[in-house]
Amino acid sequence: MELEELKNEWQEMSKEIENQKILTDKLIIDMTQEKFNKRLSSISIPESVGAIICAFMALYIIFNFYKLDIWYLEVCGALSIAYLILLPFYVLKSIKGMKKINIAVNSLKQTILDFSKRKNQFWFAQRIGFYLNFLFIIAILPVFGKLFKDKDLFLSAKLWYWYIPAMFVFLIVFSIWGLKHYKKATTDAENLLKDLEG
Repeated sequence: MELEELKNEWQEMSKEIENQKILTDKLIIDMTQEKFNKRLSSISIPESVGAIICAFMALYIIFNFYKLDIWYLEVCGALSIAYLILLPFYVLKSIKGMKKINIAVNSLKQTILDFSKRKNQFWFAQRIGFYLNFLFIIAILPVFGKLFKDKDLFLSAKLWYWYIPAMFVFLIVFSIWGLKHYKKATTDAENLLKDLEG
């Protein structure tokens, strides 16, 4: 009888240990998911704020489009509106794709593959944005010159000799700083997933 009791106690302890392991694994996954989301929030929050600013700028240009009374200012205005609406939408969509990753749903290998694919889509959006920023600067400055000061900046040599090069330098420095931050955040998020694998 003692052997039977010992066997039952042993089985009960094994079940408790197994339940404890399941609970610990779930806790680790939940904590990792929270850290993962926090890393991606450091990207999504500034991009969301930027998208809101872009939307207000696009609305301002749309409501004042009638002031762009020369064909090349209208083209610059239309290009600026398209940039201010489409690029933030595309970037936010790529971020949303990364944030949709749910560690508990798929296998860890599949989760890492999904994240890698979505991270590549995000970086593709960032590369497109980086190059389009230069065209945007060229398009938006004459638009704002006309809307705010009622001046045709295409006729001003000062714009092309000073403002554009200065804006390009600012854009390059700001972009490099921002991309380093985004690179660190996406790498940290990916490393969290890989640490679970180990």
